[in-house]
Amino acid sequence: MNAENSMRERIDKMFSNDRLFAYALLIGAWLAVWFVVSQVAALGPPGNFMGLVYLSALALCVFNTASIIAMVKHYEHAKEHIYRQDIEHLDAIAVANK
Repeated sequence: MNAENSMRERIDKMFSNDRLFAYALLIGAWLAVWFVVSQVAALGPPGNFMGLVYLSALALCVFNTASIIAMVKHYEHAKEHIYRQDIEHLDAIAVANK
C-alpha cells in the first residue's frame, strides 16, 4: 500500500504543479492582451474602432480562460490515467539511465 500512496502523492503533486502553471500562464496571457490593447489604444483612432478592439480582446480572454478551466477540469478527472503513465515512463527512464 505504501507504493500506491507514494504514486498517488506524486500524481497529486504533478497535477497541482500543472494547474498552477496553467493559471499562471492564463494570467500572463491576460496581461499580454491588455498590454497590446493599451498600445493600440495609444495609436488607434477613437470611436468604434477602439470599441471593437476592446470587445475582441475581452472575447479572446474569456474564451482562453474558459478553455484553460476546461482543460484543468479534464486533467483533474483523468489525472490518474494521465499522470500515472508519465510517472511510470519517467521511472523507467531513470532506471535505464542508472
